Amino acid sequence: MPITALAGVHPGCFALFVHEHIRTFTDLKGKQVGFNEGPGSAEHLYVSIMAAHFGLDPGEDIEWVTTDDVASPMDLFIQGKIDAYLAFVPEFPELRARKVGHVLVDMAMDRPWSHYFCCLLIGHTDFVRQYPVATKRAMRAILKATDVCATEPERAARQLLEGGFAQHYDTALQTLTDVPYNVWRELDPEDSLRFYALWLHEFGEIDATPNQLIAEGGDWRFLNELKRELKA
Repeated sequence: MPITALAGVHPGCFALFVHEHIRTFTDLKGKQVGFNEGPGSAEHLYVSIMAAHFGLDPGEDIEWVTTDDVASPMDLFIQGKIDAYLAFVPEFPELRARKVGHVLVDMAMDRPWSHYFCCLLIGHTDFVRQYPVATKRAMRAILKATDVCATEPERAARQLLEGGFAQHYDTALQTLTDVPYNVWRELDPEDSLRFYALWLHEFGEIDATPNQLIAEGGDWRFLNELKRELKA
């Protein structure tokens, strides 16, 4: 799709939970790893990149488990029927409360993942070119909201409940505090695009090289202006 990356929002959307017999990533060789979306999804690619980073072949060394009609991958993990599960941040509190397994990779805390945005702010390329003022206004609103999540998580949690986006205040608050919303000024979205593009190119998911992708699909002018205007 003709999209343009404009800014990073935050890292840390996922954590890989594993059972006690898994102590290192290489212990996952030949084991079952669950995630909610199908092959080629962000979840599948994140774990594939992690596996390759630690010297495993994600296509040969891991048995992938996705949602079926019987039980979700998270339920299978809780029941001890699979070895690992890539949890989305709202699922962290439940897994911790149930004392199920432990976190092997936390994308909010562990390098290199914590140094790269998992979530980028993007715009349709034609819209960005034709409506730069509107693009910047939308970015300003989203990044100011990101600041609220970082500095006033209690307020943000209440708004999630009032808007129907969360059912429990405590879970919403924990989710907001688990995600590092305070780093959008510090981390470099171009570095994130390059890091993940290298792996996606390696896996054959994209044809473009990282430099091509950045040159054709990144525009940081608005972000640089907003960093000056929205002081921390």
